[in-house]
Amino acid sequence: MKRVLVTGADGFIGSHLVEQLVREGSNVRALVHYNSFAKSGWLDHICPKIKAEIEIIRADIRDPFSIDSAVTNCSSIMHLAALIAIPYSYKAPESYVSTNIVGTLNLLQSGLRHNIEHFVHTSTSEVYGTAKYVPICEKHPLQPQSPYSASKIAADSLAQSFFYSYDLPVTVIRPFNTYGPRQSTRAVIPTVISQIAAGSEEIKLGATSPTRDFNYIDDTVSGFVASFNNPSVVGEVINIGSNFEISINDVVLMIADLMGVKIKIISEASRLRPPKSEVERLLANNTKAKELLLWSPVYDGDTGLRSGLKKTVDWFTEPNNMNLYQLDGYTI
Repeated sequence: MKRVLVTGADGFIGSHLVEQLVREGSNVRALVHYNSFAKSGWLDHICPKIKAEIEIIRADIRDPFSIDSAVTNCSSIMHLAALIAIPYSYKAPESYVSTNIVGTLNLLQSGLRHNIEHFVHTSTSEVYGTAKYVPICEKHPLQPQSPYSASKIAADSLAQSFFYSYDLPVTVIRPFNTYGPRQSTRAVIPTVISQIAAGSEEIKLGATSPTRDFNYIDDTVSGFVASFNNPSVVGEVINIGSNFEISINDVVLMIADLMGVKIKIISEASRLRPPKSEVERLLANNTKAKELLLWSPVYDGDTGLRSGLKKTVDWFTEPNNMNLYQLDGYTI
């Protein structure tokens, strides 16, 4: 059976992707970030039967030697490993360059050396910046409105350059704002749920007027899986989004309604992005994903968002899951 290397397998989206690939019969090698505690992130909390079928390798994508070893005997790579917290990118931009850009380069070079059959690279809707037009198609201009966004634009360009320069079979998957179980509380939806679950009636947030295209984790994962072993999408950049736009404020009110509470939203300066860095509007054009991947969001529109939020609330408010998070304070 051909083996797929999934980087960032210990993270939010990566752990869900690994689970689904195993369920569908894939031979998965999961690359997790090395730590001295032998922890595997969210993979430590998945079904034990699924975990038993995964080969876990601990390494750092910034190190080309360990990465080359991880790629050995793999037929494809699904690259999700990255530093993703936008606020922290203002404080430590060099770490984003070394992880998101150099780390991607290491994987691309190893993929070339080992004749990888398909390299699926993970982008982000943040590369578009504030929408110049909506819905945002893949030809929309790229705007680096944060160091994080700049690092991902560079990584995307590197991946595409290996397709054009070396004929490496690369596909760039560009998810819009994903939410669901296991997401970090630095993200807005888990932040709101955790504050309400902790008994707070005053919810502390950053800007609430920007709009986003939110996608439940199952839809994002199904987009990745649809690209896996699909030769027709090599060389393409593909948005994964719901084509439904809603403001942060309205999402917060929807969560409060689902949790049966009345809240007051408090804007904290420490949670605000620098004014020119805030992405004011994101709305995906998902036509390309529908045509090339035969993919459509299940959790679409107002009803789909409400359904996905309900599942997310139920997961986060389960005591064993809540205990995995630090609920007090602001996590950047």
